[in-house]
Amino acid sequence: QVHLVESGGGLVQAGGSLRLSCTASGSIFSDYAMGWFRQAPGKEREFVGAIDWRSAARDYAEPVKGRFTITRNNAENSAYLQMHNLKVEDTAIYYCAADYRPAIIGPAPQWYDYWGQGAQVTVSS
Repeated sequence: QVHLVESGGGLVQAGGSLRLSCTASGSIFSDYAMGWFRQAPGKEREFVGAIDWRSAARDYAEPVKGRFTITRNNAENSAYLQMHNLKVEDTAIYYCAADYRPAIIGPAPQWYDYWGQGAQVTVSS
């Protein structure tokens, strides 16, 4: 079992940048692919992006392509979501998630086995 904790959320103006961190404990971090999701008020949780265990493969949702980058550092048991050129519509609670199939990445929330508690990102106009 792995425990995930997100950090780095906050309030930023449109056009600004934020970096979210997801720190894992309780298991071997490189055993998991990592995903990022977000949920805005009144909306369903949506896929943001994912990275495989050795950073060989990444996938991003269309709305964030070219603006968001996912990285990971297995030695530090951490994954990161770097967000640039933030838009008001990026406002949401952001969650990291771990999938116990390290080489497979994908957008379906049900594929992921463990979830963090979420970090609020608010983008003001």
